[in-house]
Amino acid sequence: MKLLRTLSCLTWAACSTIAQAEEGIATDRPDFVESSDVVDKGRVQLELGVNLERSRSAGQRGRAQFTPALLRIGLGHALEARIETDGLVRARATDDSTGITTRNSGTSDVSLGLKWHSSDGDEKAGTPSTAWLFHLDMNSGSAPFRGDGVRPSLRFVAEWELPGESSIGVMPGLARDTDDNGRRFTAGILAVTVSTEIAPGWRAFIELAGLRLASSARGGNLAALDGGVTYLISPDMQVDASFQRGITRHTPFLGLGLGWSIRF
Repeated sequence: MKLLRTLSCLTWAACSTIAQAEEGIATDRPDFVESSDVVDKGRVQLELGVNLERSRSAGQRGRAQFTPALLRIGLGHALEARIETDGLVRARATDDSTGITTRNSGTSDVSLGLKWHSSDGDEKAGTPSTAWLFHLDMNSGSAPFRGDGVRPSLRFVAEWELPGESSIGVMPGLARDTDDNGRRFTAGILAVTVSTEIAPGWRAFIELAGLRLASSARGGNLAALDGGVTYLISPDMQVDASFQRGITRHTPFLGLGLGWSIRF
C-alpha cells in the first residue's frame, strides 16, 4: 500500500508539472485591456502585429498602417519589464475640400514600462486576479508621429474567471499627455472586455474601450467597440485577428489587426 501511495504521489506530481508546462501563453494583445498575468522569471515574450486604420473627421479622410510590438521580460515571480511601440507607421490624409493628399512614414514612440501582478484570483470566492502597469511613453519617434515630452500612465487590471471557460476584465487608468497648445493634462482610461472559449484552442472577445477620456479642448474622447479571436497554436505560440469600430468622432471609424505572439 505504501508503494502504491508513493507511485500515486509521483504520478500526480508528474501530471501537475506537465499541466503547468502546458499552460497556454497569456498575451496582452489583441484587446485593449491588458492581461493580469506576468511573464515568468527568465522568460521572454514577444507580441507582434499589423494594424490598419481608417479615419474621417473635419473634412479629412485618413488611412494608417502600423506594426505594434510588445516585448515582455520576466523579472521575478510577479514582475515583468515591458518595451512597447506602434512600430513602423505609414499614414495618408486627404483634404476633401482641396483633394490634396499628405503622406508621412516613419517610426512611432517607444514606451518603457513595468507590470506587477498584485494578486491571484479565486473563481469560487469571486475574487479577481489583479495587476498594476506603469508606463513612460518617450518622445523617440519620427517627427510626424512623435509625442510631446515623456508621458506617464498608470493602469489597474482586474480579471474574473467565470464558469464555462469565460472571463471578464476591467482596466481603469490615468495618463498624462499634451494638447495641441502644448499644455499638459490628465486623461482617463476605462475599458471592459469579455472573452470565452468557442472551441479547443480558440477564444473570442468583445470589448468596450475608452482609450482616452478627455474634454473636447484636450482632443476629445477616443472610444471604440472591439472584437476578435485568438488561436493557441502551442502552449507558447498564439495568433489573433481583431476589429475596431470607433464610437466617437475623434476615433478612427475602422481598424483591423492581425497578430502573432511567442514565448521563449
